[in-house]
Amino acid sequence: MLTVINLYTTDAAFNLAAEQHVFENLPRDRDYLMLWQNANAVIIGKYQNTLAEINTTYIEEHHIQVIRRLSGGGAVYHDLGNLNYTFITDARENEGVNLRSFCEPVVQALRSLGVPAEINGRNDITVEEKKISGNAQYLRNGRVMHHGTLLFDSDLSVVGEALRVDPQKISAKGIHSVRSRVTNIRPYLREDIPISAFWERLKSEMCADRESCAYLLTEEDQRAIRAIQKERYDTWEWNYGRSPVCTLSRSGRIEGCGKIEAYITLEYGVIIGIAFRGDYFSAHDPEELVPCFIGKRPDVEGFRDALQGINAGDYFTGLTTESLLTLLAE
Repeated sequence: MLTVINLYTTDAAFNLAAEQHVFENLPRDRDYLMLWQNANAVIIGKYQNTLAEINTTYIEEHHIQVIRRLSGGGAVYHDLGNLNYTFITDARENEGVNLRSFCEPVVQALRSLGVPAEINGRNDITVEEKKISGNAQYLRNGRVMHHGTLLFDSDLSVVGEALRVDPQKISAKGIHSVRSRVTNIRPYLREDIPISAFWERLKSEMCADRESCAYLLTEEDQRAIRAIQKERYDTWEWNYGRSPVCTLSRSGRIEGCGKIEAYITLEYGVIIGIAFRGDYFSAHDPEELVPCFIGKRPDVEGFRDALQGINAGDYFTGLTTESLLTLLAE
Protein backbone atom coordinates (compact mmCIF):
# COMPACT_ATOMS: atom_id res chain seq x y z
CA MET A 1 0.00 0.00 0.00
CA LEU A 2 1.26 3.46 -0.93
CA THR A 3 0.10 6.15 1.47
CA VAL A 4 0.08 9.68 0.00
CA ILE A 5 0.57 12.65 2.29
CA ASN A 6 0.15 16.21 1.14
CA LEU A 7 1.82 18.82 3.33
CA TYR A 8 -0.20 21.99 3.22
CA THR A 9 2.35 24.33 4.76
CA THR A 10 5.21 26.08 2.99
CA ASP A 11 7.40 26.34 6.10
CA ALA A 12 10.64 24.49 5.29
CA ALA A 13 11.42 23.75 8.93
CA PHE A 14 8.00 22.18 9.50
CA ASN A 15 8.12 20.19 6.26
CA LEU A 16 11.54 18.70 6.99
CA ALA A 17 10.38 17.85 10.50
CA ALA A 18 7.31 16.18 8.95
CA GLU A 19 9.57 14.03 6.78
CA GLN A 20 11.49 12.93 9.86
CA HIS A 21 8.26 12.19 11.77
CA VAL A 22 6.82 10.05 8.97
CA PHE A 23 10.15 8.26 8.58
CA GLU A 24 10.62 7.52 12.26
CA ASN A 25 7.15 7.27 13.75
CA LEU A 26 4.43 6.24 11.30
CA PRO A 27 3.69 2.53 10.74
CA ARG A 28 6.30 0.64 8.72
CA ASP A 29 3.83 -1.76 7.14
CA ARG A 30 3.37 0.56 4.16
CA ASP A 31 5.24 2.93 1.86
CA TYR A 32 4.77 6.69 1.83
CA LEU A 33 4.77 9.35 -0.85
CA MET A 34 4.91 12.90 0.48
CA LEU A 35 4.30 15.95 -1.71
CA TRP A 36 5.19 19.40 -0.47
CA GLN A 37 6.41 22.91 -1.26
CA ASN A 38 8.59 25.38 0.58
CA ALA A 39 8.49 29.15 0.41
CA ASN A 40 11.88 30.71 -0.28
CA ALA A 41 14.47 28.48 1.38
CA VAL A 42 17.92 27.02 0.92
CA ILE A 43 18.14 23.39 1.99
CA ILE A 44 21.64 22.33 3.02
CA GLY A 45 22.98 18.77 2.81
CA LYS A 46 23.72 17.11 6.13
CA TYR A 47 27.49 17.09 5.67
CA GLN A 48 27.90 20.53 4.13
CA ASN A 49 29.35 23.73 5.51
CA THR A 50 26.41 26.12 5.47
CA LEU A 51 28.45 29.29 5.09
CA ALA A 52 30.31 27.77 2.13
CA GLU A 53 27.03 27.21 0.28
CA ILE A 54 25.05 30.44 0.66
CA ASN A 55 25.29 34.09 -0.24
CA THR A 56 24.73 35.29 3.32
CA THR A 57 24.00 38.92 2.46
CA TYR A 58 21.44 38.00 -0.19
CA ILE A 59 19.84 35.39 2.09
CA GLU A 60 19.37 37.91 4.90
CA GLU A 61 18.15 40.73 2.65
CA HIS A 62 15.52 38.48 1.03
CA HIS A 63 14.46 36.66 4.22
CA ILE A 64 15.28 33.21 2.84
CA GLN A 65 15.14 30.29 5.28
CA VAL A 66 18.28 28.17 5.63
CA ILE A 67 17.57 24.64 6.86
CA ARG A 68 19.82 21.59 7.06
CA ARG A 69 18.26 18.25 6.08
CA LEU A 70 18.97 14.71 7.28
CA SER A 71 20.33 13.46 3.97
CA GLY A 72 23.65 14.16 2.29
CA GLY A 73 24.15 15.74 -1.12
CA GLY A 74 24.27 19.35 -2.17
CA ALA A 75 22.47 22.59 -1.35
CA VAL A 76 19.27 23.40 -3.25
CA TYR A 77 17.02 26.44 -3.47
CA HIS A 78 13.25 26.09 -3.01
CA ASP A 79 10.47 28.52 -3.86
CA LEU A 80 6.80 28.15 -4.72
CA GLY A 81 7.72 27.36 -8.32
CA ASN A 82 9.44 24.22 -7.06
CA LEU A 83 7.77 20.95 -6.02
CA ASN A 84 9.24 18.41 -3.61
CA TYR A 85 8.51 14.72 -3.30
CA THR A 86 9.57 12.13 -0.73
CA PHE A 87 9.45 8.34 -0.93
CA ILE A 88 9.74 6.40 2.33
CA THR A 89 9.99 2.62 2.19
CA ASP A 90 11.99 -0.36 3.39
CA ALA A 91 15.55 -0.54 2.09
CA ARG A 92 16.58 -3.59 0.17
CA GLU A 93 18.83 -5.97 2.05
CA ASN A 94 22.51 -4.98 1.96
CA GLU A 95 21.68 -2.01 -0.28
CA GLY A 96 23.43 1.31 0.13
CA VAL A 97 22.37 4.61 -1.41
CA ASN A 98 20.56 3.82 -4.68
CA LEU A 99 18.97 6.92 -6.12
CA ARG A 100 18.29 5.66 -9.64
CA SER A 101 15.52 3.24 -8.67
CA PHE A 102 13.55 6.09 -7.08
CA CYS A 103 14.23 8.55 -9.89
CA GLU A 104 12.88 6.21 -12.59
CA PRO A 105 9.16 6.56 -11.71
CA VAL A 106 9.57 10.34 -11.59
CA VAL A 107 11.19 10.30 -15.02
CA GLN A 108 8.39 8.13 -16.40
CA ALA A 109 5.79 10.49 -14.96
CA LEU A 110 7.52 13.49 -16.53
CA ARG A 111 7.79 11.76 -19.90
CA SER A 112 4.05 11.00 -19.84
CA LEU A 113 3.56 14.78 -19.70
CA GLY A 114 5.83 15.37 -22.69
CA VAL A 115 8.99 16.27 -20.76
CA PRO A 116 12.06 14.49 -22.26
CA ALA A 117 13.55 13.78 -18.83
CA GLU A 118 16.60 11.59 -18.22
CA ILE A 119 18.55 10.37 -15.21
CA ASN A 120 21.99 11.95 -15.35
CA GLY A 121 24.91 11.17 -13.08
CA ARG A 122 24.39 9.91 -9.56
CA ASN A 123 21.38 11.96 -8.46
CA ASP A 124 20.09 14.39 -11.09
CA ILE A 125 17.16 14.36 -13.48
CA THR A 126 17.85 16.49 -16.53
CA VAL A 127 16.27 17.81 -19.71
CA GLU A 128 18.65 18.53 -22.58
CA GLU A 129 21.52 18.17 -20.09
CA LYS A 130 20.05 20.86 -17.84
CA LYS A 131 19.10 19.93 -14.28
CA ILE A 132 15.42 19.96 -13.34
CA SER A 133 15.65 17.75 -10.27
CA GLY A 134 18.20 16.96 -7.57
CA ASN A 135 17.80 13.94 -5.31
CA ALA A 136 19.17 12.68 -2.01
CA GLN A 137 18.67 9.76 0.40
CA TYR A 138 18.77 8.99 4.09
CA LEU A 139 19.05 5.37 5.29
CA ARG A 140 18.56 4.21 8.86
CA ASN A 141 17.44 0.97 10.52
CA GLY A 142 16.42 -0.76 7.31
CA ARG A 143 14.34 2.18 6.11
CA VAL A 144 15.11 4.63 3.30
CA MET A 145 13.89 8.18 2.75
CA HIS A 146 14.40 9.43 -0.80
CA HIS A 147 13.55 13.02 -1.60
CA GLY A 148 13.88 15.22 -4.63
CA THR A 149 13.11 18.62 -6.07
CA LEU A 150 11.29 19.45 -9.29
CA LEU A 151 11.94 22.88 -10.79
CA PHE A 152 8.57 23.58 -12.38
CA ASP A 153 8.55 27.36 -12.69
CA SER A 154 11.16 28.63 -10.21
CA ASP A 155 12.84 32.02 -10.30
CA LEU A 156 16.20 30.81 -11.58
CA SER A 157 17.84 34.20 -11.04
CA VAL A 158 17.29 33.76 -7.29
CA VAL A 159 18.73 30.24 -7.45
CA GLY A 160 21.98 31.71 -8.76
CA GLU A 161 22.10 34.53 -6.21
CA ALA A 162 21.11 32.60 -3.10
CA LEU A 163 23.73 29.89 -3.66
CA ARG A 164 26.49 32.16 -4.96
CA VAL A 165 29.56 32.42 -2.74
CA ASP A 166 32.80 34.21 -3.58
CA PRO A 167 35.46 31.44 -3.34
CA GLN A 168 38.03 34.04 -2.30
CA LYS A 169 36.01 34.82 0.83
CA ILE A 170 35.81 31.34 2.31
CA SER A 171 38.01 28.29 2.57
CA ALA A 172 36.22 25.29 4.01
CA LYS A 173 36.63 21.56 4.55
CA GLY A 174 32.94 20.83 4.02
CA ILE A 175 31.49 19.24 0.88
CA HIS A 176 30.72 21.94 -1.71
CA SER A 177 27.66 21.63 -3.91
CA VAL A 178 28.26 20.97 -7.58
CA ARG A 179 26.97 24.01 -9.48
CA SER A 180 24.82 22.75 -12.33
CA ARG A 181 23.06 24.40 -15.20
CA VAL A 182 19.38 24.33 -14.35
CA THR A 183 16.11 24.87 -16.15
CA ASN A 184 12.39 24.73 -15.46
CA ILE A 185 10.03 21.92 -16.45
CA ARG A 186 7.12 24.09 -17.58
CA PRO A 187 8.47 25.07 -21.04
CA TYR A 188 8.81 21.38 -21.94
CA LEU A 189 5.26 20.30 -21.11
CA ARG A 190 3.18 19.00 -24.01
CA GLU A 191 0.32 21.13 -22.68
CA ASP A 192 0.93 24.25 -20.59
CA ILE A 193 -0.76 23.84 -17.23
CA PRO A 194 -0.49 25.66 -13.89
CA ILE A 195 1.57 24.18 -11.08
CA SER A 196 -1.53 22.92 -9.24
CA ALA A 197 -2.61 20.85 -12.25
CA PHE A 198 0.95 19.61 -12.77
CA TRP A 199 0.98 18.55 -9.13
CA GLU A 200 -2.17 16.46 -9.54
CA ARG A 201 -1.05 14.92 -12.84
CA LEU A 202 2.32 14.02 -11.38
CA LYS A 203 0.74 12.43 -8.30
CA SER A 204 -1.63 10.42 -10.50
CA GLU A 205 1.21 9.11 -12.65
CA MET A 206 3.39 8.22 -9.67
CA CYS A 207 0.54 6.24 -8.07
CA ALA A 208 -0.78 4.68 -11.29
CA ASP A 209 0.56 1.15 -10.82
CA ARG A 210 -0.05 0.84 -7.08
CA GLU A 211 -2.91 0.68 -4.65
CA SER A 212 -2.85 3.98 -2.81
CA CYS A 213 -4.71 5.97 -0.20
CA ALA A 214 -4.49 9.48 1.20
CA TYR A 215 -3.45 10.26 4.77
CA LEU A 216 -4.11 13.54 6.55
CA LEU A 217 -1.79 14.37 9.41
CA THR A 218 -3.63 14.18 12.73
CA GLU A 219 -3.37 16.67 15.57
CA GLU A 220 -1.12 14.17 17.34
CA ASP A 221 1.12 14.00 14.25
CA GLN A 222 1.31 17.76 14.09
CA ARG A 223 2.25 18.07 17.75
CA ALA A 224 5.04 15.54 17.24
CA ILE A 225 6.23 17.39 14.14
CA ARG A 226 6.29 20.72 15.97
CA ALA A 227 8.37 19.13 18.71
CA ILE A 228 10.91 17.83 16.17
CA GLN A 229 10.93 21.21 14.45
CA LYS A 230 11.61 23.05 17.70
CA GLU A 231 14.31 20.62 18.78
CA ARG A 232 16.16 20.50 15.45
CA TYR A 233 15.07 22.43 12.38
CA ASP A 234 14.38 25.75 14.09
CA THR A 235 17.81 25.78 15.74
CA TRP A 236 20.90 27.67 14.72
CA GLU A 237 22.97 24.79 16.13
CA TRP A 238 21.56 22.34 13.56
CA ASN A 239 21.34 24.64 10.55
CA TYR A 240 24.71 26.38 11.01
CA GLY A 241 26.48 24.93 14.03
CA ARG A 242 27.14 21.51 12.51
CA SER A 243 29.42 23.08 9.90
CA PRO A 244 33.06 21.91 9.89
CA VAL A 245 36.08 24.16 10.42
CA CYS A 246 36.36 26.93 7.86
CA THR A 247 37.95 30.35 7.44
CA LEU A 248 36.09 33.43 6.26
CA SER A 249 38.03 36.29 4.74
CA ARG A 250 36.87 39.89 4.77
CA SER A 251 38.77 42.83 3.31
CA GLY A 252 38.31 46.44 2.36
CA ARG A 253 40.12 49.73 1.91
CA ILE A 254 38.80 52.39 4.26
CA GLU A 255 39.43 56.06 3.49
CA GLY A 256 41.64 57.59 6.15
CA CYS A 257 42.62 54.18 7.53
CA GLY A 258 44.01 51.92 4.81
CA LYS A 259 43.46 48.33 3.80
CA ILE A 260 42.15 45.91 6.41
CA GLU A 261 41.98 42.14 5.99
CA ALA A 262 40.26 39.90 8.54
CA TYR A 263 40.62 36.11 8.59
CA ILE A 264 37.91 34.55 10.76
CA THR A 265 38.20 30.88 11.73
CA LEU A 266 34.99 29.05 12.61
CA GLU A 267 34.24 25.70 14.18
CA TYR A 268 30.69 24.45 14.73
CA GLY A 269 29.58 27.78 13.33
CA VAL A 270 31.18 30.02 15.96
CA ILE A 271 34.40 32.01 15.93
CA ILE A 272 37.46 30.25 17.36
CA GLY A 273 40.04 32.68 16.01
CA ILE A 274 40.50 35.93 14.11
CA ALA A 275 43.56 37.58 12.59
CA PHE A 276 43.91 41.07 11.10
CA ARG A 277 46.31 42.09 8.34
CA GLY A 278 46.71 45.24 6.23
CA ASP A 279 48.59 48.50 5.79
CA TYR A 280 46.81 50.37 8.57
CA PHE A 281 48.41 52.09 11.60
CA SER A 282 47.39 51.37 15.16
CA ALA A 283 47.96 52.62 18.69
CA HIS A 284 47.17 49.17 20.13
CA ASP A 285 47.86 45.74 18.60
CA PRO A 286 44.64 44.36 17.01
CA GLU A 287 45.58 40.95 18.45
CA GLU A 288 44.27 42.30 21.75
CA LEU A 289 40.78 42.10 20.21
CA VAL A 290 40.90 38.36 19.56
CA PRO A 291 39.36 37.25 22.91
CA CYS A 292 36.38 39.55 22.27
CA PHE A 293 35.41 37.49 19.22
CA ILE A 294 35.89 33.96 20.55
CA GLY A 295 32.61 32.06 20.80
CA LYS A 296 30.60 34.65 18.87
CA ARG A 297 28.57 33.93 15.76
CA PRO A 298 29.85 35.38 12.47
CA ASP A 299 26.84 37.61 11.83
CA VAL A 300 25.93 41.23 12.50
CA GLU A 301 24.67 40.52 16.02
CA GLY A 302 27.71 38.42 16.88
CA PHE A 303 30.21 40.99 15.63
CA ARG A 304 28.31 43.82 17.30
CA ASP A 305 28.42 41.93 20.59
CA ALA A 306 32.17 41.32 20.17
CA LEU A 307 32.81 45.03 19.57
CA GLN A 308 30.62 46.24 22.43
CA GLY A 309 32.50 49.02 24.24
CA ILE A 310 35.43 48.86 21.78
CA ASN A 311 36.80 51.97 20.07
CA ALA A 312 38.04 50.53 16.77
CA GLY A 313 40.11 53.66 16.16
CA ASP A 314 42.47 52.57 18.94
CA TYR A 315 43.37 49.49 16.92
CA PHE A 316 42.93 50.76 13.36
CA THR A 317 43.78 54.46 13.18
CA GLY A 318 41.06 56.41 11.38
CA LEU A 319 38.48 53.60 11.54
CA THR A 320 35.13 53.82 13.32
CA THR A 321 33.66 50.84 15.13
CA GLU A 322 30.62 50.93 12.83
CA SER A 323 32.88 50.75 9.75
CA LEU A 324 34.71 47.75 11.20
CA LEU A 325 31.38 46.07 11.91
CA THR A 326 30.27 46.68 8.31
CA LEU A 327 33.49 45.20 6.96
CA LEU A 328 33.29 42.07 9.12
CA ALA A 329 29.61 41.42 8.41
CA GLU A 330 29.66 42.00 4.65
